[in-house]
This record gives sequence, C-alpha cells and structure tokens, in this order.
Amino acid sequence: MDYDKDTVYVVGDAQTSLNNPITQQYSAFFIGLVVDTTNHKIVDAGCSSTIPLTSQFVRSLFVGQSILAFEPIADEIKRRYHGSSQKAIIVAFKDAQKKYQMALNGRDCDSGASGAG
Repeated sequence: MDYDKDTVYVVGDAQTSLNNPITQQYSAFFIGLVVDTTNHKIVDAGCSSTIPLTSQFVRSLFVGQSILAFEPIADEIKRRYHGSSQKAIIVAFKDAQKKYQMALNGRDCDSGASGAG
C-alpha cells in the first residue's frame, strides 16, 4: 500500500504482563499508526500480536479515527477489546500520540526553517 506524502508513521510502545504471549514473543507491545497530517486521521494501523485476527481487530479500532481523540479511542478499546493487552494498547496509543505531536512540531519547524533561506 502506498501512503500519501502528507502521512507520517509513528510507533507507540508499552510493556505487557510477563505471562502475555506478546511479551514472550516481542518483549513489549507495539502499535504502528499511519496518520494523515492534514486532518489527523489514522489511515492505517498495525500492532505486535500473536494472532492475525488481533491485529486486524486492533486496526479496526483505529482506522478512520483522529489520533488527537485519545479519550474516545481509549473508551472504545475498553468497551470492545477484552484481551490481556487492553491496557498496553491504550498506553501504546498514548505514546504514539505523543510521538505524533513531536513529528508535527518538527514538521512545523522544518517548514519554517526552509522558508527562511
């Protein structure tokens, strides 16, 4: 899949419990989000999971949502995702959200710097 030039990719991570299969396979939980910076919408998502269905379901929770809407997405995860990684998904999303804000700030600085020359 090709992504528009206005998209950025951010990864959020979180620790999971020691007995979680994801921890045993990956050492942590990761979520990757492709975000359109023109409207802050998540256009694609993936996560570390041991079952492909988990990754597909997690993707469905994020795609089409605004990365800036933490509470509505966290509430949806709590309502619909009942696996052992529920808290890790929320924490990883919060981490990805912070990295997205940093990416936006960096882009703003870059565009301002390039216009000065």
